[in-house]
Amino acid sequence: MTSPIRPLLPSRDPFMIPPADLARQAPGAILRSRKVRIGLLGVVPQQVSAWQLLYRSTDMHGDPEAAITTVLLPLGADPEAERPLLAFESAVDATAEQGAPSYALRLGAFAPGSITQLEWMLIANALERGWAVSIADHEGPHGNFGAPREPGYRSLDGIRAALRFAPLGLHARTPVAVWGYSGGGMAGSWLVEMAPTYAPEIDVVGAVLGAPVGDPEQVFTHLNGGAFAGFLPIMISALRPLYPALDRVLEAELNADGRRLLDVAARLAPLLALVRLGNRDVGDYLNRPLEQVLAEPGIRAMFDDLRLGGNIPQCPLLVIQPLGDQVVATAGIDAQVAGYRSGGASVTYVRDRLSEHFTLLPLATPLSLDWLADRIAGVPVSEAGTRTVWSVAADPGSWRGLLGMALTATRVALGRPLRQQDQPRLRPARTMAA
Repeated sequence: MTSPIRPLLPSRDPFMIPPADLARQAPGAILRSRKVRIGLLGVVPQQVSAWQLLYRSTDMHGDPEAAITTVLLPLGADPEAERPLLAFESAVDATAEQGAPSYALRLGAFAPGSITQLEWMLIANALERGWAVSIADHEGPHGNFGAPREPGYRSLDGIRAALRFAPLGLHARTPVAVWGYSGGGMAGSWLVEMAPTYAPEIDVVGAVLGAPVGDPEQVFTHLNGGAFAGFLPIMISALRPLYPALDRVLEAELNADGRRLLDVAARLAPLLALVRLGNRDVGDYLNRPLEQVLAEPGIRAMFDDLRLGGNIPQCPLLVIQPLGDQVVATAGIDAQVAGYRSGGASVTYVRDRLSEHFTLLPLATPLSLDWLADRIAGVPVSEAGTRTVWSVAADPGSWRGLLGMALTATRVALGRPLRQQDQPRLRPARTMAA
């Protein structure tokens, strides 16, 4: 078994350079495409059909930019067959370019500590259902972890590009499902919040948002000084170029150790940051008390801008939250759900007593995919209330799903073909066109 050739990092990859006429292109227009190979942890070749699309998108300020998505089909899939598209929102959670899905998913990639590489085991289950998948680099070319709105723009334009990419065999009426957890749940939230105004033509039939952050200010307070505090300097370093008020405060108040901390955080993948930068209190790196810095008007305005729930999705939602979450404050998710419901959104909210942040995603995968499959098939939501359960894995249907996941994980680990196992059920054509 020979070592795979390492792909170029995004900053060195000529494929990523936008054309000179970028601003004249419509959002979602495909600028170029290429076939790529996917590798589990960059090492185990995956037998799946995969391409990357560079396309025109929009940043948080409304300026045009080039973005990239990785699009996939099961191996040997019939491009003429009708199938849905899953927009999978990865928990990138880093500014370091090696964490970008377009790099981390490729065979030969060296991205230790990447969450995206671990999520591949779950994405494979959607492919075996016969779904097409789009995984956008929703943080953009500069790794804007935590930025508002633009993760939705990039993901929606990635969907537009995927629907136009002939080898996928999709079309304008293809039903689109959304799935993301943690940082991916936050990006998925921005997708469904921005969709009604930014891309109303896309048929988003439903979204599963797991631990979707809700209120970054509450998460900041929740994590600061604790075991998972490594996420904070990553987000601060990502947001600093986007918010002049934050940059001014950091220039005035950050001590020398704090500057070194942000430099290190900007280079680390999220799981490595948790190990190296845990148990840090941001207040220890400031010249003034943290409470005073957070009370600055510019910082207050920034947190208001970052908070989810202010725009109402039009598709049905399944929100899943562990009550024992060490990373995301449950109160913020409660408020996000309440905001959506107050605007008329259909939200099924499941709160899990026994799970914590890192176990809920795999345990909830059968529930998430089954719920999305029902939305793709046009099955009405039967109960859009709030349920608190002991475990999402307690349902017999979840046991069967978890067994199927184990078999899929084995095929992924061995590099066996990821082929379509089921025929997706789609809504009748007359319903899809309505």
